Amino acid sequence: MLSQNFMLEQDPLSLERIRSILVRLEDTIIFDLIERAQFAHNPKIYIRGSFPELKDMGFEGSWLEWFLKEIETFHAKARRYTSPDEYPFTCNLPEPVLKPLSFPKILYPNSVNANPSILSFYTRSIVPRITRRATLALATIKRANGIVGDDEFEDDGNYGSAATIDVEVLQAISKRVHYGKFVSESKFADKPSAFIPHILKPNRAALEALITKPEVELRLLQRLRKKAATYAQDFAPDGEAIAGSHLNGNAKIDVDGVVELYENYIIPLTKEVEVDYLLHRLDGMSEEEIDELSKQ
Repeated sequence: MLSQNFMLEQDPLSLERIRSILVRLEDTIIFDLIERAQFAHNPKIYIRGSFPELKDMGFEGSWLEWFLKEIETFHAKARRYTSPDEYPFTCNLPEPVLKPLSFPKILYPNSVNANPSILSFYTRSIVPRITRRATLALATIKRANGIVGDDEFEDDGNYGSAATIDVEVLQAISKRVHYGKFVSESKFADKPSAFIPHILKPNRAALEALITKPEVELRLLQRLRKKAATYAQDFAPDGEAIAGSHLNGNAKIDVDGVVELYENYIIPLTKEVEVDYLLHRLDGMSEEEIDELSKQ
């Protein structure tokens, strides 16, 4: 697992190492979104109580929440969530079958977890956007077969395939967002005195200003657009992009939708995690310890 190798590095708080992880996660997220975009919206899988089969099993959540529970139960047994950069969406998971690896203490103890927000914005805002083309294509086919009205939209019946990819997307976005903690810890460790006054007040705006680099965000969005536009194309057997395969609605993914996902959701939510982490960075410390840090 990528995270385990990263956590056992000699300097896991190196911003260059952290950035390399985040860049690779961009590829993972884009490819997973492309896979999800081939299916229609299938809103039924996000509505709690919409599957009587799950109710009969005593599960009151949605189809996706059931998938998350089942998959994360197995991953928990394989000690995935003992790594400090992994955050499950499911509570009350079983203990690992294997003995946990011994990770260095990198992050300050905290309970910051953005997964409820990630799950909500993904299912309510992202899925409808990236599946729009597949949903419209499905409606065209249904109308040709005499199915009209509400029944012509949204549902293609691929509940298992869609939810499997949803889990992969959610886990990748969760890892990306929670890496904000490592960014914050790295910057705090470099100069605690810059952060401590704004933590003690507290002053969220000042902390956000300290961690925000507009030029870095701009380069990220530019890189992301180029990647998404490239991956959205079809390729010939010789590996060359097929001319026009990304035009006129033929692209594998809505490139603007991918960029907006980062610009409007992932980047702002990551900042919230970074600031929330910093606001708890002095919890439990004595005045003497804080004074000593303030000199650095």
